[in-house]
Amino acid sequence: MIVRTWMDKIFHLRACDTTIQRELLAGFISFVTIVYIVAVNASILQDAGIPMEAGILATVLTAFVGALLMAFWANAPIILVPGMGINALFTYTLCHTMGLSWQEALAAVFVSGLIFAVIAFSRAATVLSNAIPTSLKEAITVGIGLFLTFIGLQKGGLIVTNPSTFVALGELSSPHVIVTLATLIITLILFVRNVPGNFLIGIAAGTGLGFLFGIVEPGSGGGFSFAEYGHVFAGFSFSGIWTLPFWIATFSLAMVIVFENIGLIHGHTAMAGQPQKFRRSLQANAVSAALSGMLGSSPTVSTVESAAGIAAGGRTGLTALVTGTLLLGSLGLIPLVKMIPDGAIAPVLIIIGALMLQNVQNINLKDFSEGFPAFLIIAIIPLSYSIVDGIAFGFVAYPLLKLALGKRREVPALLYVIAGLFLLNLVLPVLA
Repeated sequence: MIVRTWMDKIFHLRACDTTIQRELLAGFISFVTIVYIVAVNASILQDAGIPMEAGILATVLTAFVGALLMAFWANAPIILVPGMGINALFTYTLCHTMGLSWQEALAAVFVSGLIFAVIAFSRAATVLSNAIPTSLKEAITVGIGLFLTFIGLQKGGLIVTNPSTFVALGELSSPHVIVTLATLIITLILFVRNVPGNFLIGIAAGTGLGFLFGIVEPGSGGGFSFAEYGHVFAGFSFSGIWTLPFWIATFSLAMVIVFENIGLIHGHTAMAGQPQKFRRSLQANAVSAALSGMLGSSPTVSTVESAAGIAAGGRTGLTALVTGTLLLGSLGLIPLVKMIPDGAIAPVLIIIGALMLQNVQNINLKDFSEGFPAFLIIAIIPLSYSIVDGIAFGFVAYPLLKLALGKRREVPALLYVIAGLFLLNLVLPVLA
């Protein structure tokens, strides 16, 4: 009785028409649907140079801190974890293409999170969102989706480099590719049938197949220690803060996390019938994104999987707290997570990429001045292996086409400024 009263006082359970039991169940369901992110995000961070164990710890701790913020500041059943797509931006664009070290990239995450916080705690979120055309915002999501798919195909061995054609189909008879294809089929069947924890089950099945085909050695996960994480926690470096690439990276990160989270949080609070929690939820997300840089991970987002907990009856921050606590408990499974092969992770990236592709239907392709800049973003992001370059081409082309058609009034003044910054990022390296 005392616990129930205490819970009701903190989370306002009766006012939100829910119970402790319902919130616990919703939190558990959210955990089952999102726990796959621990392995997937750590794998992508490892490509940036962050050790696997440290990446796992960073992912879990970031999600747990996000859960605390969402639970006690916003009292919303929304789960914050390092975002798919944004982690690709962190690793493959900031580190691989722009040349930032992972320490400098973490600094960019921290600063972009602070920018997000300024926006979330003011009215700037509405101004910025209104300044970017819908076609460009949707194109960023689609382009990142294709990029994730491309990365998944590479990790799975289905696409390999080729000296003549740049890329080619991998060797379908190799054990690595067989595991990828088999895992993709299993995961797809589970996904289309809406099986709870479909991605998690798929990854587990892929790891089992990895054992059978000899690409995973029993006991290869070993033990784990916190030693490596000591170099990642607060390991950001501001050595490049006076360079243009650092600020282009920071601005791009801020723009993506702001737009993505405004849409996701708006949808989640509406689904829960609590639109009044939007502002505080966005603020919690912003602070969490900034802390991600300190904790050693790419920024957090309001994950799509939050909808599973909300659909199960989650209405308060207790749902988020339960999910975060369970994710923290998953640290005991680090030796198992380290054994997961790329072939088991690749299908998740491919399917998530396909889901993000659905946003293309929101782009007005019949208006060429809207459709062509969007097309440039969608095409250049995966083909250049750079999310920032893809965004830059689209944002520069948009005002140019509008001006050519005499539609300058359709372009907000702020968009000209943003386009100018992206143009500088494209031109200055050529002039240097």
